[in-house]
Amino acid sequence: MTAPSENPADIDRADPEGEIRSRAEAFRNWGRWGDDDRLGTLNLISEADRVAAAGLVRTGRTVSLAQAFDTDGPQKGWRRRTNPVHTMTDTGTDAERGSQGFPHGIGGADDVIAMPLQCSTQWDGLGHIFDHGVAWNGRRAGDVVTSDGDLVTGIEHASSAIAGRGVLLDLGRHLADGELDDGYAISAAELDDCAEAQGVDVRRGDILVVRTGRYTRARREGWNEYAGGAAPGLSLTTAGWLHRTEIAAIATDTWGFEVRPNEFDVPSFQPLHQVVIPNMGLTIGEMWNLDELAEACIERGSWEFLLVAPPLPITGAVGSPLNPLAIL
Repeated sequence: MTAPSENPADIDRADPEGEIRSRAEAFRNWGRWGDDDRLGTLNLISEADRVAAAGLVRTGRTVSLAQAFDTDGPQKGWRRRTNPVHTMTDTGTDAERGSQGFPHGIGGADDVIAMPLQCSTQWDGLGHIFDHGVAWNGRRAGDVVTSDGDLVTGIEHASSAIAGRGVLLDLGRHLADGELDDGYAISAAELDDCAEAQGVDVRRGDILVVRTGRYTRARREGWNEYAGGAAPGLSLTTAGWLHRTEIAAIATDTWGFEVRPNEFDVPSFQPLHQVVIPNMGLTIGEMWNLDELAEACIERGSWEFLLVAPPLPITGAVGSPLNPLAIL
């Protein structure tokens, strides 16, 4: 069988079904880690990988890769995704007035937050996307995710898995003046070229982070259509690259990871998601803030680091907010 093309120009823009199907079948990892697998490509991070990644720490500098979690976020209500709502349930005012009911003058503050789990910096879990009603590892979607949550691949199973060697590919700087244009489809060849130009190799078990500059533009110009609108991102044709490099996970500074609008002239929605999550078992991160990290990598002349990015162990969740840390 001929391997699907890795040239974005070769996509049949009238046939999303065919283009998705050919890559889903070519790069499917079902059964690779057993019938009961819950981690997908996160299995590719070994304990030895983590030991080696710890050796990359030189100064101890820590860079957060998270956006803020507040009401001034990018969400606009699409599919009931809203920005976080933070509410105080006990305050200093209550303490001053003595209305909290505590003895000997002690007072305190408490708060609660309400938010979709994928409204800011986050991981997509393996139960987040299905392919024709089928979930990761060939399971029926309805047997995996019900009103009780993800009964099989809930994000809690990854709570101790996502730590290892992080690699930043700054495509925004490699291909442009720091920011790729909206709608720019990053190819497999460009990923390789960027790695070569930076002098870094992408290895089995890596957690790859790709900077496009889209978040940089949003911070300068306002959110506008950052959530769901046009953006640079990975081409559908990078599916083979993501498979053969055997990376464990990938995250970008965009809302949707892949290029938007998607690469078809007929209705389509997130075709690369449809290939890599339910078929390949790849964990995807979105809306990461990579600007400070990029500057730090330039300063130290190295694009690899220890990355610690566990999801919250929310039972049955299909995604999770997080505060990923690059330790340099």
